[in-house]
Amino acid sequence: MKSTMPKTLNLLKAQYAFTKSDEIFLAQMKPDSEAHVEKFSDGYYEFIWKLGQAPDFFETDTALMKHRDLIRQWFTGLFAGSYETDYFLQLGKIKEAHAKLEIPTHHMMALFHFTPIFAMTLIQKLYGEDKFLPERIKALEKILAINLDILTGSSRETETKHASSITKLENKLLKYLKTIGSYFNYLLMGALVMVATFSIGLFGYDVYLLFSGASSIERGILTTLGSLLILWSAIELINEEIKHLRGGSSALAAFLTLVIAALIRKILIVSLSPEKAKEILMYGLLVLFLSISYWLISLTTKSRNN
Repeated sequence: MKSTMPKTLNLLKAQYAFTKSDEIFLAQMKPDSEAHVEKFSDGYYEFIWKLGQAPDFFETDTALMKHRDLIRQWFTGLFAGSYETDYFLQLGKIKEAHAKLEIPTHHMMALFHFTPIFAMTLIQKLYGEDKFLPERIKALEKILAINLDILTGSSRETETKHASSITKLENKLLKYLKTIGSYFNYLLMGALVMVATFSIGLFGYDVYLLFSGASSIERGILTTLGSLLILWSAIELINEEIKHLRGGSSALAAFLTLVIAALIRKILIVSLSPEKAKEILMYGLLVLFLSISYWLISLTTKSRNN
């Protein structure tokens, strides 16, 4: 790797037109960078803290101090004056350290947003009257561009490969789960059709009892209404499940409607027996709780649609 490193570095320098003159201008500013490295470090951490990014990565004081040392070395290294194999190997170590701390690329980008602002302001202040001020600024821009290319370019490649491998695994898993889910949805649809069929049978049976005189008119009317309510809820649930199969939202609210309808039918029947007051109260509380759940689900669905 070291044998190919010089060739790669020369290509990189040529790409950014980084010359020996640039190295000399940067080396001349090294004492100033060392004198202001603490100010740079403090300003940088204040900057990322305002962005709300840093606390997630620096869980301990030790991790923070290690990162501070890296940032100080990196900043003064910008003005090293010698940018050969050792310098770029040091950049590789910094990249590896960021990887160990699990600091993502966008955090590195914050560094390259703050550094030019700080460094340009410092150079303007210290070398404002220098006739080589434009050359000094240009040299800094070039070395920052090279650093950005090395530190974030490879990080992006690593993250992309990692994300790609995860995506392939997730896609296979999701495809498998989607296939199983579709089978269960069709099975559920078949069960709902059976429920609707039985509801029709129950409704017909209640009508038969009403007209045959096997039950009182009051009881017959109430049970028939209850059966009709269940049948209506089952049909509504089937319609909602069809929408769900076509990519719509879950039919949970419609399912609750069916359960509530069944309980209401039970209450209508039990209400004819005064001695079952406790049972009626229990069913009433169940209907109340289910109705609240139905209202909350409907409210959530409505807010999502809006």
